Amino acid sequence: MNTRRSIAIIAAALIASVSLGAAGASAAPPTPADATAVVHWNEVAANTLAAVPGPDGGAPPAYQLNMGVTQGAVYDAVTAIGPKKYQPYLLKQRFGAKASVEAAVATAAYEVLTNLVSTAPEIAPFPGRAGLLAGLDAQYATSLGAIADDAFKRQGVAAGHAAADAMLQARQDDGRFGPSQWVRDPRAGHWSPLLNTAGQEILDPTPWVGGVEPFLVESATQFQSAPPLALDSPEYAAEVNAVQALGRATGSTRTPDQTYAAKWWQWAPVLGWNEVARQLITRNDLGAGDAARLLALQNLSGADAAITCWNDKYAYDFWRPWNAIPRAGEDGNGGTTAEPGWAALITAPYPEHPSGHNCLDGAYAAVLRMHFGDVIAGGFQMTSTSALLVAGEPRVRTFQTFSQPLSELIDARIWAGLHFHHADVQGQLLGLNVAQYAAAHYFQSVGH
Repeated sequence: MNTRRSIAIIAAALIASVSLGAAGASAAPPTPADATAVVHWNEVAANTLAAVPGPDGGAPPAYQLNMGVTQGAVYDAVTAIGPKKYQPYLLKQRFGAKASVEAAVATAAYEVLTNLVSTAPEIAPFPGRAGLLAGLDAQYATSLGAIADDAFKRQGVAAGHAAADAMLQARQDDGRFGPSQWVRDPRAGHWSPLLNTAGQEILDPTPWVGGVEPFLVESATQFQSAPPLALDSPEYAAEVNAVQALGRATGSTRTPDQTYAAKWWQWAPVLGWNEVARQLITRNDLGAGDAARLLALQNLSGADAAITCWNDKYAYDFWRPWNAIPRAGEDGNGGTTAEPGWAALITAPYPEHPSGHNCLDGAYAAVLRMHFGDVIAGGFQMTSTSALLVAGEPRVRTFQTFSQPLSELIDARIWAGLHFHHADVQGQLLGLNVAQYAAAHYFQSVGH
């Protein structure tokens, strides 16, 4: 029988009997589950969702939304089992105290990921869809095959199914894959897309992200970033001049190390920061409940940071350095100098303010800092998947504090020619604000 179909049948048959979960169980209290399954399925989710084509939901901001959906369901599945330690996100139903947490985690993640992959609209060709679904089937079969086939396994499956269903139902018609938010404006200070070699405009693959219903914050404007600097201000001139010198593709004043850092950071934050979370979860021996909570908080905070950030990008519609520098004669600022043909080391297909990378990194690092502090004994590793790195350039780097990568990222986006300093700082502040709100209002300890 097809694995996806069979699990739905099993869950439907068992869900009514879960209230009898204590039948046949000993009086001994349940042993808290470790985080092995939570960590494993987080890695499966990150790798699976990264393989979705950009326009179909694999571009970094949409990828972040999908990761949030997955980790929110996993959290609810784990939280629904055993002594109630944390408040649920969506799922209020409780399951047997000794239900298999491993089965619950695998089922919640599997069902959400299968839904996201199978229903992704094919805006771009998606030849790998069948392979991803087959891979998920195999991972799920392996996970369930390692669990004793008893009532506790079936209860865990039912918990995972209920959590996935609650999340998927809640996210129906939430604005994903809606209309583009961009309104073309040719005036100075507004973004205009670059052209490809065929003369076609290079546009945002997921311009709808800012119109999606948030997961945790009240609205996409609750933590709106401060606006871009005024075009005629001396502060704006100083930032333009810095990018003009440092961020150019050729003739830059960057050092080789700065060029390397600019290229190293060109990857989706969701991949790197989930990797860091898995390291610290394992090193600190977090249990399944605490690990699921950490991953839900950081990924749902990241999702809302992406929504807020993309809403801001299209609300401000601020021009990129490669728009601003050639057209500096139109900005009314005597401190800037137009340079026709100026090109950046790295480009991106959406407005400049605030920095999307910094929005997401700010949220992730804030959550991890809440849990582990800023200084990490022994440090932590981050792995770049940037396609711009060449043979011999290290992909894996070690940082000792969360402040170190955040500080470098602000500069790296300037060295890349992608952003002005103000947009980088505002992006990190946006992510921090979203994460702090999320931690104060969701995933609370029982009784808090």
